[in-house]
Amino acid sequence: MNEPRPQGRGLPSARSRRTPAVAGLAALALAASGLVAGATGPAVAATGSTQTKLYLVQAVDAPVATYDGKVSGLASTKVAQGGRLDAHSSRAKAYRQYLSGRHDAALKAAGISAAKKAYDYGVTFNGFAARLTAAEATKLAKTAGIKKLWESQTYTADTTSTRDFLGLSGRNGVWNRQFGGDRRAGEGVIVGVIDTGIWPENPAFAALPEPRPDAKAIAAKWKGTCDAGVEAPVTCNNKLIGARYYHEGFENIEEFEFDSPRDYGGHGSHTASTAAGNHGVSATINGYAVGTTSGVAPAARIAMYKTLWEQEDGTGSGQEVDLVAAIEQAVADGVDVINYSISGSAAYVVAGAEIAFFNAAAAGVFVSASAGNSGDTVGASSVAHNGPWVTTVAASTHDRGEKKSVTLGNGTTYAGIGTVLPAVASTGLVYATNVKKADANATEAARCYVGTLDPALTAGKIVVCDRGGNDRVLKSKAVQEAGGAGVVLANTTAAQSLNGDDHFLPTVHLDATAGAAVRTYAQTAGATASLTTVDTSKIRAPSMAGFSSYGPAIAGNGDLLKPDITAPGVDVIASVAPTAANYGNDFATYSGTSMSAPHVAGLAALLIGKHPGWSPMWVKSALMTTASPLDNQGKPIQWPFGDATPLNYGSGHVSPAASFDPGLVYDSTPADWIAYGCAIGQFQLITAPSFCAGFPAVDPSDLNYPSIAVGDLAGTQTVKRTVTNVTKRAGVYVPQVKAPAGFTVKVSPKILVVAPGKSKSYTVTITRTSAATGAYAFGSLTWIEFGGKHKVRSPIAVQPVALAAAPEATAAASAGSTTLNVKSGFSGTLTASLAGLAASAPSTHALDPSGPSFDDAAPAASSRTAKITVTVPAGSIGRYATFNADYAGATDTDLYAYTAGTATEVAVSGGGDANETLTLGPGTYDIYVVLFGSVGGPATVKLEGWTLGDAAAGNAAVAPASQPATIGGSASVTVTWTGLVAGTRYLGKVSYGDGSATVGSTFLLVG
Repeated sequence: MNEPRPQGRGLPSARSRRTPAVAGLAALALAASGLVAGATGPAVAATGSTQTKLYLVQAVDAPVATYDGKVSGLASTKVAQGGRLDAHSSRAKAYRQYLSGRHDAALKAAGISAAKKAYDYGVTFNGFAARLTAAEATKLAKTAGIKKLWESQTYTADTTSTRDFLGLSGRNGVWNRQFGGDRRAGEGVIVGVIDTGIWPENPAFAALPEPRPDAKAIAAKWKGTCDAGVEAPVTCNNKLIGARYYHEGFENIEEFEFDSPRDYGGHGSHTASTAAGNHGVSATINGYAVGTTSGVAPAARIAMYKTLWEQEDGTGSGQEVDLVAAIEQAVADGVDVINYSISGSAAYVVAGAEIAFFNAAAAGVFVSASAGNSGDTVGASSVAHNGPWVTTVAASTHDRGEKKSVTLGNGTTYAGIGTVLPAVASTGLVYATNVKKADANATEAARCYVGTLDPALTAGKIVVCDRGGNDRVLKSKAVQEAGGAGVVLANTTAAQSLNGDDHFLPTVHLDATAGAAVRTYAQTAGATASLTTVDTSKIRAPSMAGFSSYGPAIAGNGDLLKPDITAPGVDVIASVAPTAANYGNDFATYSGTSMSAPHVAGLAALLIGKHPGWSPMWVKSALMTTASPLDNQGKPIQWPFGDATPLNYGSGHVSPAASFDPGLVYDSTPADWIAYGCAIGQFQLITAPSFCAGFPAVDPSDLNYPSIAVGDLAGTQTVKRTVTNVTKRAGVYVPQVKAPAGFTVKVSPKILVVAPGKSKSYTVTITRTSAATGAYAFGSLTWIEFGGKHKVRSPIAVQPVALAAAPEATAAASAGSTTLNVKSGFSGTLTASLAGLAASAPSTHALDPSGPSFDDAAPAASSRTAKITVTVPAGSIGRYATFNADYAGATDTDLYAYTAGTATEVAVSGGGDANETLTLGPGTYDIYVVLFGSVGGPATVKLEGWTLGDAAAGNAAVAPASQPATIGGSASVTVTWTGLVAGTRYLGKVSYGDGSATVGSTFLLVG
């Protein structure tokens, strides 16, 4: 079983670090231009100047917060994990006095009066501020006991959150207009978070003021508990009202983890505080005050369900059995919203958690799930959580400026992003591999692994580090430890995102093109560079994160648009666990669809608080139909390859203010979801063969969804939708259509008059005219209220195909013929040809379902598993199958194919019965036949096998060989056969063409 993993990126998702916060982190706190280090000298005015400037000076010792007692006679002042620092204890006072004396001694050694000190620091930052001349700064920088100097800059307080960007805060923001202020935004709503746990002492989870206006409402619905746990127990309050933890199915729990709901990695605290953390919480990272944070629904309550456990590689992992238990318990406890920032299947909507979410939604619980972080690796069709009952959230940027640039010695400037404010004056620029230690691995050095860089070659220089392999922030840590002055982090592929991480040194993150240019220049003799400070001006946003998984969704074959929506998920600052995983910080910057999902969970909490009678589907519809495909400049949302599309962002970026009054909504019920699941052939995998027969047969594109998608449009297709008026007055709506390029779109009727609480249906006919087949095209349908303010928008995503034909067909041998119906997506001549019919060459295998379980990572034959090696010739396909009809009782088989002699899996068929099929191209394979279960115990499993080339076998024919075709027209061909051997299964393949190329095919099984 695959282990689900959190959908965080960058800092939280691949930490691979176990070192606590160290002295010097606070040096990144107050940033400025003119970084001064002993190796390079201060970037100040001419040393003869008598003008003084204010400098921040960092000394070499650890501050009180991290001091470990290594100075003789001075006891440790750092606190144990989970404890609270007492800065007024006798130990802390004594150590502070020691540090202050060291500061004065350094000033004296530099010939500077202690009276020049403006501040003396020692709790979270060891050092002082002083007004110095250029000469004094230069001398002090070279004095023993001094680590670094920064010329102080003036900064204004700025929010770290995405709440301004979303229009939540401010006089005209959602909090004020809908709830009378942040103090009541989310009242009466409980957000359940299934994640890595929570750090309850974080101020984002502090108790809310009493008495609570929603106390009765919460008491009436909340049935959960606070399980404190065994190790580092948690304490709940009226904000964090519940906590549980699950690890029955997960055995690999590291020693550093907490046997309780307490968070170690920080992922759960981050998502919980993003969704419903308290308002106006002051945040610092590495000693630098970064502003205030707030959850989207700050007055909502939180219940944490810890199911993911931190691993040595920095990932949070959990077993499906624990995840399902948590989902079930959350619903039983009475949560209104579930946030699920955890990976899922891209191919199936019937995995355990997805089914649990089906029932959660049916029970009235809104589920926000992350789309996945495989957009820059897997790419298209990587989106997960594709059931219509969950809201699937992509990740995009927000408008907080993080512009930082590098200027090369040749005068060229490259702009990127960064959050560590100090500038770096011109100094040497090197590529990491050119300053590696002699025994260091070249690839690891290029990626700036900690310990790979030679301090003698690195000191005082800006180092170019390649992205990949290790944590992005650990690259700057490696350079810092080697004495470097700054970092240029260079992407290596176009799809990779740019991230404003909490680096240990001033760092600029560049895209692959700029990174390649800087990397090349860095390897020239005498290369130099400088880094600017950070420009925090608001920027164009949103744009889609390169890592954000996108469609078309495999589950549903593109007939349901996923992801549903996008929200901020890049460089989101929120609460974390102050463990070694986060360098002792209470707050951190994380990126991922893990971060975007809780934004939507919080918005759902606000909507439910305002409209407690709305169903999860109404909430989803309100968010989707009011979302925007445009950014804050009114231009199309971008992604790394140009204009993004609905395959990236679904309906668009959330627009919270409009979602409270959407006008019309698209509703659907569990019965509708079942009909959809049966239409895409997935509910058959988990139900009895007769189950789907009890529901109407539908086209998947006809699910009453807020978006419109057709993954295989052959010429023309009509879809149906129904809208419901959720306002208190009748509405008259007219359609505004933006047809996808190369299509016409017709809406009927032309006017919808919808009474309050009532519903009306309409149809949309989409017809291809000139669009290229095999490529998606996009448009939209917006119902605009006549004389009103409502605009109800649905994106349209269609992929035209040249032909729509059933991929499989079966017929009894005794019938002698069968007719295959197709739909043409082109005008011209439709041709048909037949390969086969080829007779099966079956093999039989006596297997025992009680034998050893099959390990797909280390495949092997056993009493339960047979191994057969087959070769498929060039120009042929091989098909291998088992059938329910071959067994008297219920039997479950699974088929696996691997490249012969390896553990490289090529194909798998593992449904819930014995109807399994593998189709393989030319090559040699090991096929494993597994008897997963059998009512009668041991059984003889029959594996059918065919090798099918392009030629007809002479025992069958297809007619007509050609016929006229029109766009959207229907046609049929008939296959006839003679002379087949009774009891033998035959396989054929009908290939359809347009006169110049094959445009589709149908496998035909006879017998």
